[in-house]
Amino acid sequence: MAGFTRRDFLRASGLALGGIVVSTGLQGCLSSGSSSSPSAENRSLAFEHGVASGDPLADRIMVWTRVTPKDANAANVEVSWEVASDAAFTQLLHSGSASTGPERDYTLKVDVQNLLPGETYFYRFKAGNTVSATGKMKTLPSAGVQQVRFAVMSCANFPAGYFHAYAEAARESELDAVLHLGDYIYEYGTGGYATEDAAALGRSLSSDNNTELLNLSDYRKRYALYRTDTDLQSLHAAAPFIAVWDDHEVANDTWKDGAENHNEGEGDFTERKLAALQAYFEWLPVRPASADDELTIYRSFDFGDLVSLHMLDTRIIGRDEQLDYADYTSQSGFDAVGFTADVSSSSRSLLGQTQMNWLQTQLAVSTATWQVLGQQVLMGRMLLPAEMLTALSNPAAADLGTLLGELVQLKIRVQQKDPSLTSEEIARITTVIPYNLDAWDGYVYEREVIFGLARSLDKNLVVLAGDTHNAWANNLKTQDGEAVGVEFATAGITSPGLESYLGLPAEAMPQAEQAITLLVDELKYLNANQRGYLLVTFTPDEATADWRYVSTVKARDYTVDAARGLTLSTLPGSANRTLIEDMVIG
Repeated sequence: MAGFTRRDFLRASGLALGGIVVSTGLQGCLSSGSSSSPSAENRSLAFEHGVASGDPLADRIMVWTRVTPKDANAANVEVSWEVASDAAFTQLLHSGSASTGPERDYTLKVDVQNLLPGETYFYRFKAGNTVSATGKMKTLPSAGVQQVRFAVMSCANFPAGYFHAYAEAARESELDAVLHLGDYIYEYGTGGYATEDAAALGRSLSSDNNTELLNLSDYRKRYALYRTDTDLQSLHAAAPFIAVWDDHEVANDTWKDGAENHNEGEGDFTERKLAALQAYFEWLPVRPASADDELTIYRSFDFGDLVSLHMLDTRIIGRDEQLDYADYTSQSGFDAVGFTADVSSSSRSLLGQTQMNWLQTQLAVSTATWQVLGQQVLMGRMLLPAEMLTALSNPAAADLGTLLGELVQLKIRVQQKDPSLTSEEIARITTVIPYNLDAWDGYVYEREVIFGLARSLDKNLVVLAGDTHNAWANNLKTQDGEAVGVEFATAGITSPGLESYLGLPAEAMPQAEQAITLLVDELKYLNANQRGYLLVTFTPDEATADWRYVSTVKARDYTVDAARGLTLSTLPGSANRTLIEDMVIG
């Protein structure tokens, strides 16, 4: 199968380019209604999917909406927009109108330009006599920045539960942006992953979109369903998004030429991926690639001289196929030599050489205090005792609680250099293998290149991750043990996490989390069974991560679980770059 090329990206994003217009200022003031006559067509228009802003720069920002005609086959619809410096729209700065239609699924994206840095603006849309909700957005600051704050999200599976974490994040104050690290939608049909509670929750997939997503119409309808969620709409209206995709925007465990969840009889994978990415560009407030733009979804955002945020694509453009332990296992045992050679091979790539070159340049030229990687999968080393990983792969055949207890006791004895330890006992602790080959642990060489560069350039590196549905914090070290930065990973919005594999009761989870944290050398924090989001705050003196959890995603009524919330921080400077050990609860 041919690789997914730059031309393919331009095709996917370029198909959405027709939905982007540029607004440079006032093009004639618009009233709260419409100057056109109130025809039956105008009265049937609605903004059922809310409004959104995204990809902020110091002088511009994208705004988005979708107008919903009563007739799904309606011709083009005229949509106008307004941008003001106040919520009452008395200080109008931008206005204009453009047409949208079925060729871009009735979505409209406006690149609002000639704005001031670090300022808050308000925007709304109008179609016929209908006015959309009002959105709030903020441009990037240019200088003198003392604080930058992100809400970090990932893994929102609509049938799996309610989007309470989105609602809570929308209530956060002083947000500069929402970083969505992927799995904004899931491609499965009814009966697929985490859909078993959908009917009871009133979150079933619609009858015309309840099978696995394969074509453009399928993906568009799934986005439309997700965007009817009022909690997601509230977050989009509250702050600009800076988003990247992960795998489920296309198919599970996507790599550049295929996916685990793309099977015989499901058509050409490249065409499926093109359809998925076109829908993504249509429905998200992201600037798509163009012939004049050498970037694709990976791009940088500079928050003055405080934070340089580099959003990466670890899925589509350069990822080689994931390794599989089954390929190294036979009746004679596990081929550790062959596995080690392959997992550390310099020929295996997660980013692709073009993106890697770009990232190296961005890190080299940036003078910001904090270099932040917004990306999908865990970068920290997650090396577990081999027998524990075997047990996790078949939890029904193992007593995980007992096994964890045994391994923890052995680990403590190893740390204490207990002379009574046998070679077999030591081997149970020191025989470790990567927990997840879909993460950076499956692409060791390229990770080491990034760590080595950060160290040689003396950069303060903070990595943000999603994908696993669990909250993690890691110290990041080179293979020779030098600290280069930290990793903060967010819990999922609704998708189930490690609790579905551990099979332990809720009251046993904190103890299991502590055990896993002890067994994995560079891991400093894990929440394995709760859903939520991550609030990250940067100042010149500190980078702080606050994990926020909701009590449930399986009921309309919920609370914020402050007892399980946690704060960790790190300091800049070559003498630091590790997590501060004093954890603050609440």
